[in-house]
Amino acid sequence: MKNNILLIFIGLYAITIVKAQNQIQIDTSKSLIKWAGSNLFSFNEHYGTVKFKNGVLIKDADSLSGGRFEIDMNSILNTDGEYNKGLVWHLKNEDFFHVEKYPIARLEMTNVTYSDSLNLRIDANLTIKNVTKPIVYEATLRHQNNSTVMTAKFIIDRTRWNVNYQSKSLLKSLKDETISDAIEFEVVVITKSN
Repeated sequence: MKNNILLIFIGLYAITIVKAQNQIQIDTSKSLIKWAGSNLFSFNEHYGTVKFKNGVLIKDADSLSGGRFEIDMNSILNTDGEYNKGLVWHLKNEDFFHVEKYPIARLEMTNVTYSDSLNLRIDANLTIKNVTKPIVYEATLRHQNNSTVMTAKFIIDRTRWNVNYQSKSLLKSLKDETISDAIEFEVVVITKSN
């Protein structure tokens, strides 16, 4: 009898935790990642977008506590116009992201700290080309038309994920075509309306 009561309490506790943790699907048609990269020694910046395949924000009560996202690497676009087709082909091939072999990148938020009601510090694991590394970035939350909008900007060193083409850290001498190791990201995540 005692065992049955204990099992009932454990079951009720588990149900309470599940209910308290709310997973909210993102709207992949509105959410977007903007990227930018450049050469080291010339004013030769390229920028574009990549889309989310799916994702959720996780809330405990009214506070954001985590999130998981998959990024569709086949959706890479160059939007500065001049080199679109050739540059996208190069970004997708083995020199950069090897999209045929690694079509999905992932980001999983592991810790969320509020500095105030709208500004967050997020610890996350970013997986590119099957390599997972921790990153930390700042994000801002707001509510708009029954949706949660999260925006963030951060920079990564691409060589941590084995994206090494024309990297200054691997070249014996720096050349005009040396590419910066830094990739800038501007992320907008919008949840589906309640």
